[in-house]
Amino acid sequence: MTSVHPAVKESATERARDEAFWRDVALQYDVEPGPINFEHGYFGRMTREVLRTYEQHLAYVNRSNSVYVRQRFDTEDSEVIRADLAQLLEVPSREIALTRCASESLQTLIRNYNALQPGDQVLISDLDYNSVQTATRWLAKNRGVEVIEIRHVHPASYESLLKTYRDAFAAHPRLKLMALTHVTHRTGLVMPVEAIATLATAHGVDVILDGAHALGQLDFKLGELGVAFAGFNLQKWMGAPLSLGFVYVKQERLSSIDPDMGDARFAPDDILGRAPYGTPNIPALMTLTKVFEEHRAIGGSAVKGARLAYLRDLWVSEARGMEGIEVLTPDDPLLYCGITSLRFTRHDDQPLMAQRLLDEHGIFTVAREGAACGPCIRITPGFVTSAEDVLRLTEALRASA
Repeated sequence: MTSVHPAVKESATERARDEAFWRDVALQYDVEPGPINFEHGYFGRMTREVLRTYEQHLAYVNRSNSVYVRQRFDTEDSEVIRADLAQLLEVPSREIALTRCASESLQTLIRNYNALQPGDQVLISDLDYNSVQTATRWLAKNRGVEVIEIRHVHPASYESLLKTYRDAFAAHPRLKLMALTHVTHRTGLVMPVEAIATLATAHGVDVILDGAHALGQLDFKLGELGVAFAGFNLQKWMGAPLSLGFVYVKQERLSSIDPDMGDARFAPDDILGRAPYGTPNIPALMTLTKVFEEHRAIGGSAVKGARLAYLRDLWVSEARGMEGIEVLTPDDPLLYCGITSLRFTRHDDQPLMAQRLLDEHGIFTVAREGAACGPCIRITPGFVTSAEDVLRLTEALRASA
């Protein structure tokens, strides 16, 4: 993870523990009565003000129809929004294009990566997202490449993660492309992206980064991660309306990604041709200005990430000492964020245990599978989660273990 100035980190840490501040933040959201939600990883909740702005834009676009879209949005306003996002990311606007989600962004990168020849190898791991795995296997069927699948050892450590990739690069000299997930959706493990990307570059391997859970939760500089291709969500930790993400391609590597499905609407050196074509959710895109404004006002990813990690630490510090519970995500600050998974070791059926947490304790979670460490239950706090909510969670875990 890119280093943060110590003073900034200290301020973010202090803000993360300020329950009065976060009560005020929580009051900005409308929350449906029901169980305590520890499954904020699926998608983010809009604040009341963002929702109001979205509804206003929706009504306006519905009234003005193509007159506004053709005359203003397509030619001017969309570029202002893209420039605002680029400023937030600290990259040139010519290196990003708005899409519907991270999965769409990653699929277009994998589908249109043109530097593969029959016999080349591509790399995926057990922690990559399902759609990334299937898109990579699609390459094997359609490009004649070989898919190499690795499984990460458990428990993971910084060195074990680097060793897994170092060994893979040494064992498979025909590797040309690899998928890498910044924050895995299964366990919340944070990959040391910069270090792995450095190893990959030394072996001539290109990285396509899945940043779906990273943006808004991890404090990083996109241009310093060492990757040329990436896909991100704006609808998770940024709090944008559903249906928004973006694709990133470093300008000097744009020629390695073909225009999507031969799209000829844009010049060959324009990233907009690499985004799938279709009518976007224009009112949602118009709302991004308000989303970015609120993101900056709360303290950005540094403060958001510190809060989520603090809430995570509250329950993990208790769960580590509970008989019958194994916390699967390491405690190395470089390797975790707000998302962390556990397993009830005395019960084989983890989805059943997730249902019991809901039925018996009013705690909503989600079961995940596919990781080499086995089935698990993912715990993900959000910006409306309080320390009291976490106490309820730890009581439920102790009672269920």
